[in-house]
Amino acid sequence: MKKIIFSFILFSAALGAQAASLNTTASYVYSSDYNQARIGAAIPLGLNASIGLQGRYVEDKFSVEDGAFKDPIYSVYLPIRLDLDLVKLNITPFYYFENKSDDERFQDASAYGVNARLMTNLVEDEVNQLFTTAYIGVSYANQKGTLFEDGQASDEDYSQMAYTLGFLQNFFGTFVFQGAATAYQYPNGIDGVEYFRGIMDQNDLAFTQSYDINRALGKYVLSARISRLWPEKRSSLYVGYHFAEFYTADSQHSFLLGNTFYVTANAYVDAAYNHLQTTGGENKRDIFFINLNISF
Repeated sequence: MKKIIFSFILFSAALGAQAASLNTTASYVYSSDYNQARIGAAIPLGLNASIGLQGRYVEDKFSVEDGAFKDPIYSVYLPIRLDLDLVKLNITPFYYFENKSDDERFQDASAYGVNARLMTNLVEDEVNQLFTTAYIGVSYANQKGTLFEDGQASDEDYSQMAYTLGFLQNFFGTFVFQGAATAYQYPNGIDGVEYFRGIMDQNDLAFTQSYDINRALGKYVLSARISRLWPEKRSSLYVGYHFAEFYTADSQHSFLLGNTFYVTANAYVDAAYNHLQTTGGENKRDIFFINLNISF
């Protein structure tokens, strides 16, 4: 964590001194299974681009015997945004530092990858305050971990891809509906795979309306979100949902309720409650999320 914080401070100091503005963010997520925190900063590169740096910390709370990582997990992200006339492009390379295992069944784990999303406006009616935005996401990751396949364990560099298709629909400047579908592909093969002990949170490939740490290998996720906006107060209330099927875990439902609001002219908060449960209801967990964003 010290390396991440030190890199973050150097990045912010070096670039913030030259930038017209500096956007910083800090978030914390609490659940019965995990603690996680994230800090980051981004600066504009002209009017149509920005670059940032984020560091993330995750601590597993359940036992190592159940597959948890004994040591905290550290990862870094480099979000890059391009805002062109017709399209918006977001690209985020990421890297998970190696986490050593004292369990002889598992090799040391690490990961790297990139998340890319392209957005474009299909309909834009400023008079009636209507717009429709479509987006396509393509992500890739490679994980160094331990694969359990057909009853056998082996150390693997296991790769996967995620493809997302989604849209946002605005109604009269006060409501926004978002729908998305994500499908996963495994170039190394998925037949016979029972479990993969990987370090990466699958939300790094595609955000699916949940703040949980998810390391299971997914089949697909269907998600939706509706937000009620109060533009004059610069606040919103949102409700999200997803249904996900996995190769290495039970199917699950996610229910999300959140609120965004400004506390000062240049600082806003995003706070949310997330409930997850498997389709049979045997496994339930509650997650609390808070994020503070400040611009200088």
